[in-house]
Amino acid sequence: QVQVVESGGALVQAGGSLRLSCVASGSIRSINGMDWYSQAPGKQREFVARITSSGRTDYADSVKGRFTILRDSAKNTVYLKMASLKSEDTAVYYCNVNASPLGPHGSPLGPRSYWGQGTQVTVSS
Repeated sequence: QVQVVESGGALVQAGGSLRLSCVASGSIRSINGMDWYSQAPGKQREFVARITSSGRTDYADSVKGRFTILRDSAKNTVYLKMASLKSEDTAVYYCNVNASPLGPHGSPLGPRSYWGQGTQVTVSS
């Protein structure tokens, strides 16, 4: 099994900064992409940022120039550096990890998606 745990959410003032962390652990053979999504109250979960195994990044238009996604492959960890925060950034932020796990007896399994429980970011105006 693969576990995904996010941390770093907090209450911050508009214009402030925050860094979220996401750690994947368990029987992992390899990690492909690591993504961040957000879900505001009453809204659907939305894509925020992605980093691939090769380090290529992609961002939602709403966060370009303000958020940076970084990855520490040795630690199976992805970070989301958030700057110039706005009240509309208020949401629960979820990490999604696309990983190839190890099955019983160490047999390799195909890639699958794993979600964390989320971390709350609240931006006060």
